[in-house]
Amino acid sequence: MATLEKIRSKGVLLIVVIGVALLSFIIGDFLTQGSTFFSKARETVAEINGEKINIADYQDLLDQITVFQKYETGQQDIDEQTMQQIRAFVWDQLVREKLLLEEAEKMGLTVSKEELSDQLIGNNIHPMIQQRRFFADESGRFSRAMLLQFLNFKDDEPTDYQMQEVLNDYKKLWIFLEKTVKFSILQEKYNVLVSNAIVVNNLQAKSNFEANAKSYDVNYIIKPYFSVPDAEFTVTDKEIKERYNNQINRYRQEPNASISYVSFGIQPQEYDFQEAEKFINNLKDEFYTTEDVVEIVNMNSDIPYTGRNYTEKTVPAHYKDFAFSGKKGDAVGPLFVNNTYTMARITETGIMLADSVKLRHIFLLSTDETKADSIIKAIRGGANFGQLAMQYSAVKQTAQNNGEIGWIMDGDQALDKDILRNAFAKNVNEIFTFKNAQGTQIIQIMEKTAPRKKVKLAILERSVIASSKTQSIIFNEAKRFAAELKAADFDTIAHKNNYIVRQANEIYQTNENVLSIPQSRQIVRWVFDNPKGTVSDVFECDKELIVAVITDVNKSKYRSIDKVASQIRSEIIRDKKAEKFIAELNEKTTNGTTLDALAGSLGLEVKPAENVNFGSYQFGMEGFEPAVIGKAVSLEPNKISAPVKGNAGVFVLQNVNIRQSDATFNPTAEKQSLASRYRYSLPNIILMDMRDKAEITDNRLNFY
Repeated sequence: MATLEKIRSKGVLLIVVIGVALLSFIIGDFLTQGSTFFSKARETVAEINGEKINIADYQDLLDQITVFQKYETGQQDIDEQTMQQIRAFVWDQLVREKLLLEEAEKMGLTVSKEELSDQLIGNNIHPMIQQRRFFADESGRFSRAMLLQFLNFKDDEPTDYQMQEVLNDYKKLWIFLEKTVKFSILQEKYNVLVSNAIVVNNLQAKSNFEANAKSYDVNYIIKPYFSVPDAEFTVTDKEIKERYNNQINRYRQEPNASISYVSFGIQPQEYDFQEAEKFINNLKDEFYTTEDVVEIVNMNSDIPYTGRNYTEKTVPAHYKDFAFSGKKGDAVGPLFVNNTYTMARITETGIMLADSVKLRHIFLLSTDETKADSIIKAIRGGANFGQLAMQYSAVKQTAQNNGEIGWIMDGDQALDKDILRNAFAKNVNEIFTFKNAQGTQIIQIMEKTAPRKKVKLAILERSVIASSKTQSIIFNEAKRFAAELKAADFDTIAHKNNYIVRQANEIYQTNENVLSIPQSRQIVRWVFDNPKGTVSDVFECDKELIVAVITDVNKSKYRSIDKVASQIRSEIIRDKKAEKFIAELNEKTTNGTTLDALAGSLGLEVKPAENVNFGSYQFGMEGFEPAVIGKAVSLEPNKISAPVKGNAGVFVLQNVNIRQSDATFNPTAEKQSLASRYRYSLPNIILMDMRDKAEITDNRLNFY
């Protein structure tokens, strides 16, 4: 009882303690769940019509297309500009795919496994697969054998880290190709479906035929708007505001911001030129005398030795006289050309080689390579090369063309060096073989261009670039400028230091760069993370350092009236000019007035516009004038029109000739032509309309 009494006496305290504990538990649970919720929100790179796109999935798409780009171009290093294009492509493709899939699901459109398989590895290989260079044989044509070899290797077990990396790339590459082909098939089905909904009736066909069957030769005068100064017309703030409100939808905008900035170019200084000159001069004696000049070049030059054969047309201009007048071992330089110190040494002269050679081949897989000697013997005995190629070659594309690969150029980097060396060294009709892991090639020289005098040069180059010392000096200068701005006016401090202040207006979240500043996406992210007036730290943008201040932030749905007032004022002035010109022209025009007389009274010139019809985009030499074209094709012969308000000025027209086409109306052909035109553009119009109406949230700025 005593214990119970103690509990009762402390009841209020216990309730508070228990309540706090429960509240802590509830809040703790919420925060735990909330952290997951917020984490997921932070992982969402986009939301398209309610479907959230996780950043990991989006990154997978980027990785797949990046791998595709590497294999398609043969370049393992992708520069920032190409990467920006890839990111833009991935975004556009993702939006298109999600919108189309949504529509396709509503319609019941699907791509079956059988359809997909047929266009990936079956009898109807999709062009997306056929046109890939990594599935091509030596002739550059699609090879099913290369495709199957790729697919088999893709699923191999890796034996080391490097092989694992290659296999990972192959899998990403194939996933991208598979998805692209599947989407292409689905899009084609959708396009056919919506295109077949187009029906052109006889009235439309007749109207279209008649609109194009006649064209008109028109004489005209124009009183251009620029002939009267804008200063003669007054525009009030009230007029601007009224027009702004009446056409507000013209001024829709995405959130944007503007900055002022100073750029510090990272350029080499005198010290860097001295160091580069010292570097190449220290190598001069060894370069001139060493027996292994190729090693010196490969160890020290910005550009390695390639063994290229130079002609008088391909040799660097500053070495032309030296290269073709010297002997092996002669050297020249160092020279200073285009911010580069360079010297050259002749490694071989007296070369007489063709510029190009035409080849044909028979490709034997490793299982058939024992037949090579017999086939070569048969060819030398007079057997038909083309028939043997069709019978034995594994590359069907060239086999069907009598084994012809075609013409190749001296120095072609796409071919193996041994093939290139033999092809240019041997005579017409000679045969040689080339063996690698894929099989054995029997190659014959068919034709060669006339031999030309060539020379080999070892060229050692040292470009002058900004050293780390120079970069540090420039960076510190930019850093000091940024520090000074913390409590001072941007323009004032910039002008005090004789820096040029530049502006970048209306930067949007989707901008990959600010103006043409390379690698400046980081500035775009900074702009949208900070308020107006914020001064940046130093941004490193390739060979530029940028310090900026945010001068404007626009988050409203429409551009403000201040931003468009100048544009509206110009439009109102143009309308007032048109009104005045029309009144003047009407006053000068009376019954019986000719166009020549009217032109003479106004000091204007009569001009011709020939072959004007409803399909015309331009009127005479005046540019885009739809209202004028519409009036011209409706005028009675020889009658002078009332003044017509155009884009460039006010026109008066006279129809002087009607050209009637000799074509007869064919309802079937006309309907087919009109329907074909609509079908070509309709699918894309529909997709753009779907995109405009879609609810799309773009969070890429948080990640890239």
